[in-house]
Amino acid sequence: FYAGKLVNLTELGAKLGLDRLTIKKYMALLEQLFLVEQLPAWHSNEYKRLVKTPKLHSVDTGMMCAVRGLNRERLLKQPGDFGLVLESFVYNELRKQAVWIEEPLNFYHYRDKDKVEVDVIIENAMGDCFAIEVKAAATLSAKDFTGLKRFQSVAADRFKIGILLYDGDHTTAFGDNLYAVPLGALWA
Repeated sequence: FYAGKLVNLTELGAKLGLDRLTIKKYMALLEQLFLVEQLPAWHSNEYKRLVKTPKLHSVDTGMMCAVRGLNRERLLKQPGDFGLVLESFVYNELRKQAVWIEEPLNFYHYRDKDKVEVDVIIENAMGDCFAIEVKAAATLSAKDFTGLKRFQSVAADRFKIGILLYDGDHTTAFGDNLYAVPLGALWA
C-alpha cells in the first residue's frame, strides 16, 4: 500500500520479487495509464537537509480502495490506511481545482532528514508557497503543526500560508499564517 508514501523502488521490488528496473518500468506504465502520480519533493538550494524522493499518489482513491479491499469498516479499524487514502484524495482534489486558476501551479511534498513533512506544497510562478497538511482526525494539537512550522521556517519569505485540513467543524488560527480548516472547505 504505497499511496501517500515515498517512492522506494528497491523496497517495492523486494516485496514483489522484481528488480528495480522492472519496478521503474511498471511505475512509468501506471503513470501513463493515469493510475498513479508521483509528487516530486520540494527543495531549496539554501536548505540541504531535504529528502528529494517523490511521493506516490493514487489518481483514483475509490479504485485503490476496491483493489486493496479497503471498505469503510476496514478503514475505520486501520486509521493509518485511512490517513493515506485521505491524503491522496485531498491531493487529487487540489489538482482538479488548480485548473481553474489561470497561473501555472506546481505541486510538491516536503520532507526533511528529520522525517518532518508536509503533505502538499503548492508553488506559484512567483515562487510563493502554500503548504497543506492533511489529518484524518477531528481534534488537533499544536504538535500537528510541526511540519507546517518547519516548512514555514525553511521557505522563509516564500511561505504564504499553512493549512491543516482536518475532520473538524471550525476554522482556527494556530499561529502566524497557520490555520486548521475543515476538510469540507475544499468544496466551499
